[in-house]
Amino acid sequence: MSAPTVTSQNSAEGQPGRRVAGGAARWLRIIAVVAAGLLLYAASPPRDLWWLAPLAVAPFAAAVHGRRTRGGFGYGVLFGFAYMLPLLGWIQDFLGNQFGPWPWLGVALVEAVFLGLAGAGMARVSSLRGAPVWMAAVFVLCEALRGAQPFGGFPWGRLAFTQPTGPLLPLASVGGAVLVTFAVALIGCALGVLALRLRRSRTRLITPVVAVLVPLVAGAALWPTVGVAPEAGTARVATVQGNAPDIGLDLLYEDDVLHDNHIRGARRLVEDVRAGRVPRPDLVVLPEQVGSWGPTRYDPELSAVTAQLGVPVIAGGFAQDPDGTFRNRIVEWDPERGADEEYAKQHLVPFAETIPMRSVARLVSPFVDRFQQDMVAGDVPGVLQAGAIRLGVGLCYDVAYDDVFTGAAREGATLLAVPTNNAWYGHSEMSWQHLAMSRLRAVEHGRAVVVSATSGISAIIRPDGVITARSEQFTAQNLHGDVPLRTERTLATTLGAAPTWVLSLLGVGALAATARRRAHDKN
Repeated sequence: MSAPTVTSQNSAEGQPGRRVAGGAARWLRIIAVVAAGLLLYAASPPRDLWWLAPLAVAPFAAAVHGRRTRGGFGYGVLFGFAYMLPLLGWIQDFLGNQFGPWPWLGVALVEAVFLGLAGAGMARVSSLRGAPVWMAAVFVLCEALRGAQPFGGFPWGRLAFTQPTGPLLPLASVGGAVLVTFAVALIGCALGVLALRLRRSRTRLITPVVAVLVPLVAGAALWPTVGVAPEAGTARVATVQGNAPDIGLDLLYEDDVLHDNHIRGARRLVEDVRAGRVPRPDLVVLPEQVGSWGPTRYDPELSAVTAQLGVPVIAGGFAQDPDGTFRNRIVEWDPERGADEEYAKQHLVPFAETIPMRSVARLVSPFVDRFQQDMVAGDVPGVLQAGAIRLGVGLCYDVAYDDVFTGAAREGATLLAVPTNNAWYGHSEMSWQHLAMSRLRAVEHGRAVVVSATSGISAIIRPDGVITARSEQFTAQNLHGDVPLRTERTLATTLGAAPTWVLSLLGVGALAATARRRAHDKN
């Protein structure tokens, strides 16, 4: 154990030159972490620059290395705000005209505070041997907290979601999104520590070099194991993107337009099938918010088009249950029975589908007046028997959370689907960010994924994350293609939340170790 050293602040008292130098170094660190946050944003979809993400973490890790807890927190907030503000620019596109920049700034700041906690924790554990490992584990811990709190969390902008391509993506099949986040953070922290040691002519370079290489080599080695074979045959799927008006908040009161546009799109599919221009699909997936149904699920137009297609149709919509409960649901329409099996969205959007503090929320959310009662979340994995297909479903925001498709894959889903309504956010990057999550989930569970969006981006994704068909934004466009149906469980599906707990506990243990060591040093 090394002896405590005198801080530079104390040793510089009465020495103006050192104080000036210390101030200049602080400003350089501030500039570095802000630039790092912007660089991490540049690594995010729609840009396919996966390699930028660890390079962005590196200067952040270097800036907090060896700093006090308070300094680490400050640098983390700056890093987080520089990242989250442009990443969440779609909130401004959505709410800006009526509510100004305050919801956008507020959400970005709250998320930045969690990254501030990451910076504080990383600063503390940076003094431990094997620092990059512990710093990455602390980052995972804070990302897990961010995905759970407050109001159910907001896991948007996880490091894993910058990796829809590249050598780290296969790690999702082993440890899910959390292992991909850990790999990105580990490489970045190792690069930061390596740069510091090279700058100070240190020779202890083996640990950071190994920490950079191991995730990259492991990911590349796992690529051949990512399964794409049709173990349960293949299915021809079709999506209907009926389009929506690009009117932002005014879409709140255009339910009939969304319904009619998608019925029209489904009828075009019927005509194409009858004319032989498109092979008859085995399953048709319509987006979220296509319908609005009472307890009887009465929708004669959707029932008619399903009967004409002669195959199951999946559609999302607002639905009231017989007991008055209001839910965001996916309903399967059978050609003969009509409305059949259902799924209720498990993760509701705070201040939209569920509204805490309604009197205050009215200042930042138009949904307070649109929905007089909160929706109720479902708690059952979404697996619908659509003909011969065991379809695992999640609605829009669900895809950001690890548990939804894990539950579906464990219940025997052979194909995954994500109905969504992204029309609220105009031509922003939100739809691309959302699509990247679906690509990661495909690899995580070894299943093809069908994304059906009202206004784009709809897509058909192979189990290895490759997009085989994709729509344009704000166009009426149907997609179709063959997908493999798969039954094999990935290790990530089997392990579920275990990697999150293990890596988070590593972070907690590292923080506890620093507390014990400081207490010992004081004694």
